[in-house]
This record gives sequence, structure tokens and C-alpha cells, in this order.
Amino acid sequence: MGTIWKGGTIYTMKQELQTVEAVFTEDGTIREIGKLDELMQKYSGQITEVQELGGGVMFPGWVDSHMHLIGHGETFLKLQLGSCTSREELLEAVRDQAKLLPEGMWIIGEGWNENDWVDSCLPEREQLDMAAPEHPVLLRRVCRHVIAVNSAGLEAAGIKEGCNEVAGGVLGRTTDGKLNGIFKEKAQDLLLEAVPGVTEEYLEAALTAAIQDCWANGLTGCHTEDLSYYGGCARTMRAFNTVIHEHEKHFRTHLLVHHLALDEWLEEKRGQGIESPMLEFGAMKLFADGALGGRTALLSRPYADAPETSGIAVHSDEELEELIVLARKHGMSVASHTIGDGAAEKVLLYLEKHPCPEGKRDRLIHGQILRPELVEQMKRLPLITDIQPSFVASDFPWVMDRIGEPGNLLIYAWKTLLNQGIPCAGGSDSPIEKVSPLEGILAAVTRTKPNQPAVYGEEERLSMYEAISLYTTGSAHAILHEMDRGMIEEGFAADFTILSRDPFQEEPQALLQNSVQMTVVNGSIVYQNE
Repeated sequence: MGTIWKGGTIYTMKQELQTVEAVFTEDGTIREIGKLDELMQKYSGQITEVQELGGGVMFPGWVDSHMHLIGHGETFLKLQLGSCTSREELLEAVRDQAKLLPEGMWIIGEGWNENDWVDSCLPEREQLDMAAPEHPVLLRRVCRHVIAVNSAGLEAAGIKEGCNEVAGGVLGRTTDGKLNGIFKEKAQDLLLEAVPGVTEEYLEAALTAAIQDCWANGLTGCHTEDLSYYGGCARTMRAFNTVIHEHEKHFRTHLLVHHLALDEWLEEKRGQGIESPMLEFGAMKLFADGALGGRTALLSRPYADAPETSGIAVHSDEELEELIVLARKHGMSVASHTIGDGAAEKVLLYLEKHPCPEGKRDRLIHGQILRPELVEQMKRLPLITDIQPSFVASDFPWVMDRIGEPGNLLIYAWKTLLNQGIPCAGGSDSPIEKVSPLEGILAAVTRTKPNQPAVYGEEERLSMYEAISLYTTGSAHAILHEMDRGMIEEGFAADFTILSRDPFQEEPQALLQNSVQMTVVNGSIVYQNE
């Protein structure tokens, strides 16, 4: 029994501007595309639902090819309170957080400043108890010398009314001598030492928040790297399994395996027990260099604004080659964080020396600074470039202070890569950048900051079709799913991103006013903009 999708513009992304009138899906798969009346007649006995798009614009499901899913979710678990203008606004944020987190989980916030508030009243224990009676609450002031805590937080820390004063610290009290939840200087340690480390419950909450936000941004899946940061590969894998499978937060998740997590992942039998069309494992991840902002991306020449350095190689040449050999030993492709051309030169040398296993693809993550001869080398390899269009809006113009006169360097040269036949996939690197594909597409097409006229590298601007392809066919190709994902085609996954407006029919800046109308994963609506 299946669903007819109709009543909007449906772009297949097989070819530029190719559309179909309707789509019939069944059991999470696209069964057929074509004319509405023909599909209605052919499948009349199998149609259980007709889904009206209401004039919306349907694409194959958008996939973020590079993010940190748990890290993105963590941004929702720690309250950012610097923008609050009153105590009541802070308390409202705490109330909202209490609705999101499981009962008993700590609510952590930071950045509040009562001097910016209209009332200048501290968020004391009594008010916090009313806002979140079932959650320990700990809120750090912007100066980090004062925290506010509720009764559940005091109880969790074992702090009772008769506790002693702390040398070098202050325990705030009411006029009748009771603790008011305000702790200053060294007295803060009584609370900070009680905050638990990352638990599986925390990981599950972070993943749930992240997936729900990704749905709201039109994402039906992502490629992520989380296995080495949260106290063990096995527990992180369990959290993914719990949220995606047991809690049915369906989101097509492709996990890279950091080389530091490789041994444990192998001990866990490569996650075979939890793999599914919603959860799979891919390349071994490594870091070849750092970042341009801190001048640690490895360049082939000195930094223009710090000629004493060319950046940092995270591994020696011998170590880098050993890691790539290790991946090949276990039949794995390699996904290397590679920002500078110096790092790209080293990585490409060993990728070519130790060929990728048949039928797999390596990837350069970021690939922001390259040279023509490196691009020629990339063309010889089964390799994709994992790019982050939003970096243009974030990094320019300061990045040119780092680079100086480009000379033969290719700077964020995505059009060049595509023209040379090198596949590219599009991602955000969230939480470093916003997870919004709409903003990423805008940056790729305009090479500007939102609502600003300056264009950075005009010759490297992508067409709207090329930019959207980064998140559809590009992300599918990166993980060997070009034959079943990334297009609206018979036999492909029934994953759809439906927008309110047609980006092909408007100026690029209109993307900022566009919105996600609906997100569909495996044939089911997981998000609908009400």
C-alpha cells in the first residue's frame, strides 16, 4: 500500500530543471514517477494516501555530507543565555529546556548577565525550582565567577542547608539564612564537581535534538564523525542505535570511523549488529592538518600574515602513511581532514601509493586550498571532495590575509573541481557552522555573505543546480549510494525535501526567505511546517 505525491513542482535532480507531475511511493521506496492520471490508474488498488504538496517544491532528500551530529545536538542541551534581557526571559529558557530533556538530566546554561536586564534580579533557587522542579539546574554567569543552582542541583551535589562556608568562596543566602542558590568563586566547585560526565542518556538526548533540528532544516540524513569523542565507540554506537532504531527517529546516518576509535569499532564487529538503511559505517577518518583561522592548516608556503609558520602537520609523513596503510588493511577508504595545499599534497601522495579498495571512494574533507597539479592528481583517484559552502560567508575576507597573493593557489575552488570532473558533496561542519542547507546553497551560488554585496572568488560561483546537487546527488555519490539515493527515480529511497518556494525561479537571495515545508524520510513525513 502506498502514497501518491502530487500538487507541486517535483525536481528529479537527474538533469537540470527536469520535473515530473507525480510520484508513487511504497514501503519507503519510489515505485514510479510520471503523469498523475497514469499513476493513479495504474496503482488504483494500492494507493492508501494522496499527499498534496500544496504548491510546494519537492527535491530528493537533502543530506549534509559533513557534520558532527552529536555536537550539533549539544548546542540544544546547553542553554546560551547571553541574549536574555530579563530574569523572566532566562527562566522561560529554562522551562523550555526542561520540556526537551528527560526528567533528572542536568540543565546547563551559561552567559547570563543581570546587568543587561531590565530588572537586574538574580536567578535564585526559588525561581529556578519553579521553572524546572524535576531537573538539576546550573547556570554560569558570563564572568564565570558566579553560578545559580536550583534545589535539585543542590541535592544532586549533596549540599545541605547546614553546610560550611568555603574559603575563598561565597554561598549566597536569603535573609533567613537559607541557601538561595547563588555560589561565587571557589564555592562554585561544590556544584561543578557534581555535574556528571557524558552519559548515554545525554548522547541520546543530543542525538534526538540534533535530528529533529535537521528535519526542520530539510535534511533527511548526514555523514557524521562522532565515535571517538564521548567516552567510547561502543556507547556512542548504542546511542545511535537507540535513537534511530528503537526511538524511530529515522535519519539516514553515515558514520565515519576516527582512527582512534578503529580498534574498538573492530572489536564491536564493525557495528554489523546495528547496521541498517538508516545507519551505516564508512571511511576511516583522520586529520592531516589544522585550520586557517589559527594558522595551523598546512600550506606549501609561509602564511602571509605570519611568515614564521606554514602551519602544522598533525602526523609525521611516516605516521600518515601508516594510518592510510591501516585503513587499507581493513578494507576501508580514507576520509582526511585536509584544508591546506601542503596537507593535500601529503595525503594524495599516500592515497595514490596505497590505492583505495575496489568499489570505494576516498574523500578530502574541506579541500579549501589546492594547486592545479593536485587537482590533476585528484582526477586520477576514486576520490570526492567534501566541501562546506558556508565557509565562504564565514572566512572571507580575512582568509586572504592569511594566504596573501594567491599565485597558483586555488582558494575554495569548487567550480574548478566540478569542471575538472571531481565529484563534490556539500555539508556544513555543524556545529562550527549553521546546519542550514539553504544558507549553504546561497553561499555556493553567490560567494557572498548574506545581504552583503562583496563577491569572493566570482569565477568559482556555482549554478543553482550545481549547488543543490551538492546535497543530493553529491552526498549520495560520496558514500556509494548514487544508485539508490539522491534523485527522484524509480527504485530510489523515498526521501524528500519540500520547500515553500522554487529556488530555480527566484534570485538567489530569496533563499533567505524560503522555508522547509515538509521533510520526508523513508516515505514518512518526519517534519511539517505548520
